[in-house]
Amino acid sequence: QVRLVESGGGLVQPGDSLTLTCAASGRTFTDYAVAWFRQAPGKEREFVGGISWSGANTFYPDSVRGRFTVSRDNAQSTAYLQMDDLKPDDTAVYFCAANLAGVYENDSEYYDWGQGTQVTVSS
Repeated sequence: QVRLVESGGGLVQPGDSLTLTCAASGRTFTDYAVAWFRQAPGKEREFVGGISWSGANTFYPDSVRGRFTVSRDNAQSTAYLQMDDLKPDDTAVYFCAANLAGVYENDSEYYDWGQGTQVTVSS
């Protein structure tokens, strides 16, 4: 099992950028692909990006492609979600998750989750 802790959320204005951090501990970080999800009030959890164990491959849904960037630093056992040109619809709790088998858009494929960090985009 890998333990994940997100940080970096906060209140930002539309058009701002924000980078979230997912710090991992426990099992070997390079065993895992990492994904980011978000959940807004009253909505289902939504996949917003993922990265393979090596960092060579990244995956994004159309809703955030070009604005969100997932990266990782395996030496630091850390993954990142950089979010640019933020919009009020990006307001949600953001979670990172890890999977030994790869990146999946379905949140039911993940058993290891962080506690989440709140991102609020408002003027």
